[in-house]
Amino acid sequence: MQLDPRAQTLLKALVERYIADGQPVGSRALSKISGLDLSPATIRNIMSDLEEMGFVASPHTSAGRVPTPRGYRLFVDTLLTVQHKDEAALEIHLQRALHSSTPQKTINNAAHLLSSLSQFAGVILTPRRESVFQQIDFLRLSEKRILLVIVSPSGDVQNRLLLTEADYTPSQLIQAANYINQHYGGLSFDDVRARLQGELRQLRDDMTRLMQAAVEAGSDAMTDDSDDMVISGERNLLSVTDLASNMTSLRKLFDMFEQKSGLMQLLDLSSKATGVQIFIGGESSLVPMEQMSVVTAPYEVNGKIVGTLGVIGPTRMAYERVIPIVDLTAKFLSNALSQG
Repeated sequence: MQLDPRAQTLLKALVERYIADGQPVGSRALSKISGLDLSPATIRNIMSDLEEMGFVASPHTSAGRVPTPRGYRLFVDTLLTVQHKDEAALEIHLQRALHSSTPQKTINNAAHLLSSLSQFAGVILTPRRESVFQQIDFLRLSEKRILLVIVSPSGDVQNRLLLTEADYTPSQLIQAANYINQHYGGLSFDDVRARLQGELRQLRDDMTRLMQAAVEAGSDAMTDDSDDMVISGERNLLSVTDLASNMTSLRKLFDMFEQKSGLMQLLDLSSKATGVQIFIGGESSLVPMEQMSVVTAPYEVNGKIVGTLGVIGPTRMAYERVIPIVDLTAKFLSNALSQG
């Protein structure tokens, strides 16, 4: 829905003032801060139209108005002026802070930076580790108990216990390991799973079951110990009145960080888009609270998108300041991981 320029100016002024002080904005204040030469009556009429269209709402206790999720959406999509004045200093800070010895430490540093720079919570969906193996071995521990030993191309070793229906002899285990290493060594367990169906028909059923169990356990082993998500600064949100004003809000906040699944879904979704994305509570079912927004951007390694990072804060956040923080952190994290 297209707003005329006067309505856009008033909505922009209202959202900016509300973000700044958290109080409903009245017509008299709008006439002073908007720069428009309009009578109070005209302003009230325009605000009534904006309320009817769902961009603002009137709290029961005040004559002023506050932005709705729809109002925030229009603001961030078309009315927002992003701040660029401090970007040079921010770039220098990011370049220094994201120079680290290991990729995991670099990602941890980036999450901490997102939190400290925004004063909200920083979150990063880490790259999925490819479940590639170089070699596997089976060791018979006892009847129907086998130790699966997985060696990655870099030499890392993972162990998993397999409980089997059949009792395999040492020679059967050697035969199965040799078959997998010869035919599938250097592939990911996901690739092996896709090829198992047609290629193992010549083997006996019990051997097929052993290999399928090994593939499932191996895939879990290779992805288990890498934390899917790094979160920094959750405690910052406890001091945000809009998010922690009552027990219900607090419970939703802690549930979100404890369960992580909803956040992961949101971050995974935003990795399929380009550039900065803004998810506003109340309009997106992926954001668990109406008073919460998530600003995200994907990051890359050698030109390939491998994860997403973002800032979690209230809908009443200074988007013009947070957007460059998220955008530049994604770019500098991409550079740091690509060089590492």
